[in-house]
Amino acid sequence: MRITYIHHSCFTVEIKNKVLIFDYFRGERMAECAYERRLPDFPRDREIYVFSSHQHRDHFDLEIFRWQEIYPNIHYILPKEIRLGDNYLKRNGIDPAVKERIYWMKPGEVRRLGNGATDLEQATAGEPGGESLTVETLRSTDEGVAFLVTCEGRSIYHAGDLHWWHWEGEEDAFNAWQEETYKSQINRLEERLAGRALDAAFVVLDPRLGDAAFWGMDYFMTHVKARYVLPMHLWQRYELIGQYKRRLEAEPFRERILAVTGENQVFEVE
Repeated sequence: MRITYIHHSCFTVEIKNKVLIFDYFRGERMAECAYERRLPDFPRDREIYVFSSHQHRDHFDLEIFRWQEIYPNIHYILPKEIRLGDNYLKRNGIDPAVKERIYWMKPGEVRRLGNGATDLEQATAGEPGGESLTVETLRSTDEGVAFLVTCEGRSIYHAGDLHWWHWEGEEDAFNAWQEETYKSQINRLEERLAGRALDAAFVVLDPRLGDAAFWGMDYFMTHVKARYVLPMHLWQRYELIGQYKRRLEAEPFRERILAVTGENQVFEVE
């Protein structure tokens, strides 16, 4: 399994015959935190699945729909909240026929797609194996969804903006809802895995939260088994990963956390 960190919360995962791309956006869109890297080039015949967790500009970009001109076997998995009217797509130079390639999902759904499955056939369990790809969505604590993807014997989790967002200055009720909702969704993920370990997990570690920056990661690491965890949403503050790993609380699982240090970093994992 080959994982490439593109920037911010965007990763690509290459597994045998499939490529998974999560939360891509053009780096120059973020003036306050500009990114310069681009996607790797993949074989034109590769089966590609593009995931966008929600419509924030640091997680979604219409550019992804232009990739259909390069990759004929490309598919998109989007939350239902992202609206794509025909006129809107046309104004941006995108053929509305791209919507035939989109699988729309709402929080709490489990779907199977790809070879060996009917179009968005509902699945009953995300067990690894087979040529089809199983996607489960969790409810975000911000917008959209988080993804649990199982294919070709691998299980991948991408949080999107599902996180324990505790903001100083917010009302107590808001912060309490964040904690309760985040924990309930991570508990749901733990239950769905039923003792299995994720092969890779992309989890939020946001420096803007100050003293609360590590709370979400702590809860995830103590409740979900994962062979490799890659922190994201760092706003280029990569040193935060080292700070997290040096904490006494991280000692039981620090070896499973991979240190992201810069754009287009590649991780080759078994």
